[in-house]
Amino acid sequence: MADYLADVKKYDAAASADAVEKIVKHLGIALRNRDSSLVSCTDPKELARVKESWVAKKLGVSDGAKADAAIEKTCKAMHADNTKNRVTFYYLVAKDLGKLGSL
Repeated sequence: MADYLADVKKYDAAASADAVEKIVKHLGIALRNRDSSLVSCTDPKELARVKESWVAKKLGVSDGAKADAAIEKTCKAMHADNTKNRVTFYYLVAKDLGKLGSL
């Protein structure tokens, strides 16, 4: 948990430990596999999965353009990071959409 929080804090110094913990619990077993614990911004299928599974289902955002904008903004913010941690990525998307409080 501390590693995830530390990674999120690279992008949001005031990151909510509670929100990070909820994302970790949501992702569960997916975090055990290195490949599924990372997000690839160059894979359109991966980004569609994030949009469908995280943004639409979990966060309840049905506006596709708003979801795409948040995902694109997060990809740009994490551009320099070759290993985009899924917890950090999901946190930043939720923050951008104003949904951290509803996790």
